[in-house]
Amino acid sequence: MNRFALSMLSCLLASGAISAQQADTDDGEVWQTSAELGAISTSGNTAGTSITGKIDARQELDAWNNQYIFSAFFKEDEKTDEDGNTVNERSAERYLISAKGAYKLNTEFDNLFMIGSHTNDKFGAFEKYNTLAVGYGTRLYQAETQHLDVEIGPGYFFGTRATGETENGLIIRGAAAYSWQISESAAFSQTLSVEYGDDNTRSIAETAVTAKINGAMQMKAAFLVQNDSDVQPDKKNTDTQTSLTLVYSF
Repeated sequence: MNRFALSMLSCLLASGAISAQQADTDDGEVWQTSAELGAISTSGNTAGTSITGKIDARQELDAWNNQYIFSAFFKEDEKTDEDGNTVNERSAERYLISAKGAYKLNTEFDNLFMIGSHTNDKFGAFEKYNTLAVGYGTRLYQAETQHLDVEIGPGYFFGTRATGETENGLIIRGAAAYSWQISESAAFSQTLSVEYGDDNTRSIAETAVTAKINGAMQMKAAFLVQNDSDVQPDKKNTDTQTSLTLVYSF
């Protein structure tokens, strides 16, 4: 697992370096990329390892504002089997990939967007969950240090449950993102997305506080909640994740 953590960190930094090179070489393009990584390892009476990582790349063009996200979360526990042997058992494994393109309208902060996402969650109610949505976005609130952006529009989802059963259908997607620059070195953010469908409604919310360590490095504390309204009897509706990560921005 230690080798895996180093490999993930290398991938995060390498991806950021590529984006930074593009920002330098493409005229008229502005890239803002952040790469974060957190790991916890315990030993003794409770032994295990958990790793979380995320890449968030934003591209600002004259007519478009694009965002690309990749995140991963793993958790492995050390247990003793019936024969007394020590084995490592994976208890969490989740990947998320999303891409969004927003076409800027004449009014500042207004846009028409298209977003697609894929989630692979080996231990979740849905092993695979895919969505595609379009709609309208705007800024509801703007202040010197705060702003609130919202989005709404129709979409479509198709997923595979842990039982192997597949589902698909139309959804209505709504999202909100609040940001508050508390001081020069501290910031607060709150995001929420709701995908409402006849078969299932998925809600995802993240509350985060970041503190700047130096010009490019930050410490981030976050609490993530994901809820599915319709799950199998052996699954829980709500998954939560509390994380403390280092974030490198460039």
